[in-house]
Amino acid sequence: MLQRTRFWIRRLLLLLALVIIILLALRVAVTERGPALQLWHTWLPEELSDSQLDRSDWAGYLRNEQRIFTEMKRNVSDRLPESSAETYNRYAEQSPVYPARFATDWNRSYQLLPDGKPRGAVVLLHGLTDSPYSLRHFAADYQQQGYAVVAIRLPGHGTVPASLTRIEWEDWLAATRLAVREAQKLIPAGAPLQIVGFSNGGALAMKYTLDALEDPALPRPNRLILISPMIGVSSYARYAGLAGLPSLLPAFARSAWLSILPEFNPFKYNSFPVKAARQSWLLTSALQSQLHRDRESSLLEKLPPVLTFQSVADATVSTPAVVRGLYNLLPANGSELVLFDVNRSVRLSPLMRPAALHAAENLLPPTPRNYAVTLVTNAAPDSNSAVARTTPAGSATTVSAPLGISYPADVYSLSHVALPFPLSDSLYGRLPAKPNEFGVSFGILTPRGERAVLMVSLDMLMRQASNPFWPWMRQRINQTLQ
Repeated sequence: MLQRTRFWIRRLLLLLALVIIILLALRVAVTERGPALQLWHTWLPEELSDSQLDRSDWAGYLRNEQRIFTEMKRNVSDRLPESSAETYNRYAEQSPVYPARFATDWNRSYQLLPDGKPRGAVVLLHGLTDSPYSLRHFAADYQQQGYAVVAIRLPGHGTVPASLTRIEWEDWLAATRLAVREAQKLIPAGAPLQIVGFSNGGALAMKYTLDALEDPALPRPNRLILISPMIGVSSYARYAGLAGLPSLLPAFARSAWLSILPEFNPFKYNSFPVKAARQSWLLTSALQSQLHRDRESSLLEKLPPVLTFQSVADATVSTPAVVRGLYNLLPANGSELVLFDVNRSVRLSPLMRPAALHAAENLLPPTPRNYAVTLVTNAAPDSNSAVARTTPAGSATTVSAPLGISYPADVYSLSHVALPFPLSDSLYGRLPAKPNEFGVSFGILTPRGERAVLMVSLDMLMRQASNPFWPWMRQRINQTLQ
């Protein structure tokens, strides 16, 4: 009997090995048919490690950042052929989207100080593959409200996408600690401190705050503002590292990338490495474990209020995870979840998936809840006018208030990337205040043509990239500063 069991175990292991070999072979075949790697996929800048970041300060971080940008010009931009200047290539010096051409290169870390003595401070944490550009409108508003602003370029970002093939999520968290230390220096003792996190930055904001509950040496924020937070990601990301195994052999280096695309966006990577997906899963996994651990130990009772803005339609992060993996664990501490519903009046609504149409009603547990919920939705099924329907914490009564804002007639939903950008944003806005300020205005592109002509998908170009409800979001955030 034992011999027979061993025989079948060997057969199963052999079969498993054969399946893995076949899958890796298919992975190699697919990537080898794709685009070739460019300089920005192969040159690796030297970022500070997590231990170096914990020993550094803001000035030291900026010095290293300047060194990286100087070396990037020498190792990438200066080595490109002159023909690259005619294309939308963020690394070509004469290209319309070359960041160093602009009045401000928003790929870099920055601070904003108000007139007079700051009455508080805020740390801004951008998302994965993103840059400090994504939260610049909130930065300007916080400054106007008398807050000192610290917006850090997280390691691996704002330079070349290859940098994300080396970075660990612990490096991002160490950079978060550095930014909070700097913010604390800019304000008087006892002044309020907030952290605003977008996407992956939302996960970092939560992780840092939980660490601060456990470690009194870490400055503790008074409130968290999360925008499309990465509380949970696709389970595929857990095994993303396997997809990059062939890249251990130099001949199959392209296997280290989930997508290899032209880099025409001045402030965001288009190419995406396998390791970045893996690190996002590791971060959210660590965050989930800590949330449950702190809830069981009652440490979560000390968590500051959390205000989150999330679209019910989000193809990047898991909206259900925001509800079940975060909000349903929170104590009654004044937290609120704001959900942006799909546009039910749009003519495309008959073509929407039932799961999207009914997402808002299926996401939430029954009332009463420990947290308030506000749903931004249509005032009526045939109306573009939007209302905010708020159910306070501990209540089953919903109050509706008109926003004075309408859904655009041709927009069927917001998206993961849309929430931080007003319609007036020069790069992503539908009504850019300064068209082509950064070489291109993605928000007004309406491409039409045949399939398989463009180098990028139409989904990428037509994804809703700005938020008609941004002024209301700003007002809600400003209310937390009172």
